[in-house]
Amino acid sequence: MSGVTKNYIDGKWVDVSTGETFEIRNPADTDELVGVVVKSGKADVDRAVQAARAAYKSWRLFPAPKRGEILFRAGELLLQEKQALGELETREMGKVFPETLGDVREAIDMAYYMAGEGRRLSGETIPSELMDKDCKSMRVPLGVCSLITPWNFPIAIPAWKIMPALVSGNTLVFKPSSYTSIAASKLVEILEEAGLPQGVLNLVHARGEEIGEYLATHPGTDAVSFTGSTAVGEKLAARCVELGKKVSCEMGGKNAIIVMDDANLDLAVEGAVWGGFGTTGQRCTAASRVVVHRDVYDSFLDLFTKAARKLKLGNGLDERTDVGPVINRVQMEKVLSYIEIGTKEGAKLLTGGKACREGACARGYFIEPTVFSDVAAEMRIAREEIFGPVVSVLKANDLEDAIAIVNDTKYGLVSSIYTRDVNKSAIAERELDTGIVYINASTIGAEIQLPFGGTKKSGIGHREAGGKGGALDMFTKWKVIYRDYSGKLQKAQID
Repeated sequence: MSGVTKNYIDGKWVDVSTGETFEIRNPADTDELVGVVVKSGKADVDRAVQAARAAYKSWRLFPAPKRGEILFRAGELLLQEKQALGELETREMGKVFPETLGDVREAIDMAYYMAGEGRRLSGETIPSELMDKDCKSMRVPLGVCSLITPWNFPIAIPAWKIMPALVSGNTLVFKPSSYTSIAASKLVEILEEAGLPQGVLNLVHARGEEIGEYLATHPGTDAVSFTGSTAVGEKLAARCVELGKKVSCEMGGKNAIIVMDDANLDLAVEGAVWGGFGTTGQRCTAASRVVVHRDVYDSFLDLFTKAARKLKLGNGLDERTDVGPVINRVQMEKVLSYIEIGTKEGAKLLTGGKACREGACARGYFIEPTVFSDVAAEMRIAREEIFGPVVSVLKANDLEDAIAIVNDTKYGLVSSIYTRDVNKSAIAERELDTGIVYINASTIGAEIQLPFGGTKKSGIGHREAGGKGGALDMFTKWKVIYRDYSGKLQKAQID
């Protein structure tokens, strides 16, 4: 199977039990074959879990600072390969080259950050209430972790999970999206080159519906970290609870930007364009709603619609391109169906609204940047995650009304407010029921040194990334140690 992207199990690149493969084609030009990838079966998952379980015995005892040094070397290698990895990502999933470079940069940042955690991973040492006794808490690894990642951030999101899980002393079975299997393999190659021992990180390729649940619920694993749709995440989380596995799910969003009457409109428009059409709207943090104060609603709409019309569709490797394709035909049809739904619901289509099948877009999955006005909060396009270049603009009477509109959804990932009034921004950051709130910035731009995740149906379990409450809390468990060196029985809390 020369030239085929293989599984990585127990330190070796191996073929699969099924003998099957699948193709990955460029969503901007489906005539371009990016690569061929092996398709795993359950036996391959079993093999990967067995390798991870065997490697855990020694990896958990490997000094955490030394684990961190491996991650630091991986960060250095990622930095060297940044351009090539960005180009590969653009060919594999379509987003524009500056964004894929940013994707790789996040992985670099995460590698460096978690490398530092190898010399922290701190617990507490605190006084005892008894003589000649000390007390401490410490983080210990969970065991074997299943990591399941999506296609829209082919290197960053895997790094968000892999780096903290490794520095914490866990061993891993990693299943990336089948749409971005090649980029994921390159990340694993870099970790291998950085010196990761065999069996510590194992990679299996397949469609999610074929082995995803099997991996997540495998009896040989101890924890699951999943990023993807809310429907799949809730199903996996329920199964993991039944099986006693620790689970974290980062899921969907229906994020909104509030534009107040005192906002800098040019800045707000720029933020709404970036939030709505960056990554072709294919981010869990995409700003698919903009809630605008009635006094500036018409002015904002005029500026926003003109800006959307100027965006150039095309191949993400063309420096003139602003917006790339959606990931595949199924997603294109889903987005177009939502545009039809919005029209039927009575929303006003201001620009876009159809697929682009000519010129540079003739052989890809392109949809024009689409803006709806006169959108009511109860409409489906204002409530359901579309995951494409479609933005609904809603009108609010005042700040209280705007916050109520933003919060009136089952999701709670990200929100944003544009205002020059510090009091309004203070109220918004308190009242917006989302895991992340931006002030005078778009809904895109989370930094890796703080926890990432949402409320309600946007997240289950611990947050991703760094900081207190972040990924280290997912990939470790607490152990408390009491040591009595008095030489006699001491009874705590007994007079």
